[in-house]
Amino acid sequence: MKNILVPVGSSKNALCHLQYAVDFAKYVGAKLFVVQVYNVYTKAGTMIKVDRIIERESKAFLNDLVSQIDTKGVEVVVKTLKGNLIDTLELACKAADVDLVLVEPRTNSIKDEVYLGKTSGRIIKQMDVPALIVPECYKFSKPSSILMAIKSAIIKKKGVLNRLADFKDKFDANVDLLLVKTPFHNEGDFNINKELSGMVKSITETENATTFQGVLEHFQSHNPDMLCVVRRKRGFFAKKWEKNTILKKDFHSSIPVLVLSGLK
Repeated sequence: MKNILVPVGSSKNALCHLQYAVDFAKYVGAKLFVVQVYNVYTKAGTMIKVDRIIERESKAFLNDLVSQIDTKGVEVVVKTLKGNLIDTLELACKAADVDLVLVEPRTNSIKDEVYLGKTSGRIIKQMDVPALIVPECYKFSKPSSILMAIKSAIIKKKGVLNRLADFKDKFDANVDLLLVKTPFHNEGDFNINKELSGMVKSITETENATTFQGVLEHFQSHNPDMLCVVRRKRGFFAKKWEKNTILKKDFHSSIPVLVLSGLK
């Protein structure tokens, strides 16, 4: 991992999130891109050109945040970007060759019952770049145990396991694989290829209504420092992310969650 993108909102957790990002980047030897995306406002059908004002205020806000944390020698690049949130972030990821996006659960939501707010939910659901959801006020520590939960081990995408491999190698972490047989199970779903089997320390098979329920059942027995799930159209969190916001009653995690792009 060489380049990490950190989208920043207006949450009270912003400073903690940035410090985690710096500590994480310091450990893996990466460069940080701290960004805030803004859009153009309209009023009564007339475009109000406030680009320069918004850009100036956004950049001042980001610079002030960065000035309050210990950057520990990590290269931090501050950027303000105009445009649609997802499209703009995806373009930024391509331009900067970003390996990972660090996401805080609630960038601007103040509702205690919310786990992922609309902005965070959109980033996780719609972007294809691997992401790490970091709990609020979570301090960085080297994960030694990662629990990967999937309902199908069929891998068709090249390089989809790269970030998991990076985490395993950089942190010298053990990866335990949880295969969850759901009502949508197909023959061959539990056939594990050499790349994945070479990464995991143990394999557990379980039968549950959803992948999430499988995680709940086996979480304590594995006691991981980090979860790893897969982003797919009808996979983990699919229904919960249809409206982008995720409530804590549906899912919440007290540890970081690594979200990989779809295996297929």
